[in-house]
Amino acid sequence: MAISLSLVALFGLVLFFLLRSRTLGPGAAFIAAGFGFFLASTGAARPINQLTESLIQAVSNL
Repeated sequence: MAISLSLVALFGLVLFFLLRSRTLGPGAAFIAAGFGFFLASTGAARPINQLTESLIQAVSNL
């Protein structure tokens, strides 16, 4: 049985725990930026979504 999870929910959860633990750094910045792009659905969200889909497909084909 496969469980599907929205990337927005995943980024939001990770961001919540990073902020709660007061962990700041490049990883936290990436999670926050990714969460913002997916949540806001800006013009840059489409290329980011395509890149993410490509990466997920590449990992699943390994």
